[in-house]
Amino acid sequence: MTANTHTRLLQVCRTCGGGAPVDVHFCPSCTKILTISRQGDYFSFLGLPRKLTLDPALIEQQFRALSRQFHPDYYYNATPQERRASLERSSYLNDAYRTLKQPASRVAYLLDVENVLKASDHDVVKKAPVALLEEVFALNEELDEVRDLRAGGLPDDQWRARLAAAAAPIEAKRAEHEAQVRTLSERWDALEAGDAAGRSAVLSALRERVLEQNYINNLLATIAREASGAGGPQL
Repeated sequence: MTANTHTRLLQVCRTCGGGAPVDVHFCPSCTKILTISRQGDYFSFLGLPRKLTLDPALIEQQFRALSRQFHPDYYYNATPQERRASLERSSYLNDAYRTLKQPASRVAYLLDVENVLKASDHDVVKKAPVALLEEVFALNEELDEVRDLRAGGLPDDQWRARLAAAAAPIEAKRAEHEAQVRTLSERWDALEAGDAAGRSAVLSALRERVLEQNYINNLLATIAREASGAGGPQL
């Protein structure tokens, strides 16, 4: 057995003890369904390249094909171990499909599996990115004015129009970031696997765009809550 073969045998069949690559769903030796391996990722699980510009029809096709293979109904009379493996793979498949079918969650997941996101990044909505400080300051001032006007009896259509106007530049910022993420996604897909410097640069740029995008979405959600009358804390 070659060294390369050893590196590819990343999961062990609990039925026969044979080894299998991490992206294989059924044991090559005994054909039994394999228990889920935590060493893989959603891309390999669905048989997709680790790319960001993926054909939605292909994602759907892979999902449907695997759904038929893993469905628990096919393992009704199987061993408890096989039934458990079927349930595990079906659940993981659903998670993979939900994540990869949407471009935004696909990018965030790539950053996660490439170990680019930090634990502190999940708290980004609590602190405005430097690039958005001007927009946040202006929005907070406008929200304060709208609240005062509403409390003073300004007709609904007028203060709602103020909120819509306040949302316009934020929406424009979101569109700008989405375009930047698409461009960076295309750059990522065009990179050679061995281009470590290029990959690092694109991933770093994607991380910044994603964190700012998350905060932009938070700003727009705040405006929506204000428009509904729910209000919210200052950003």
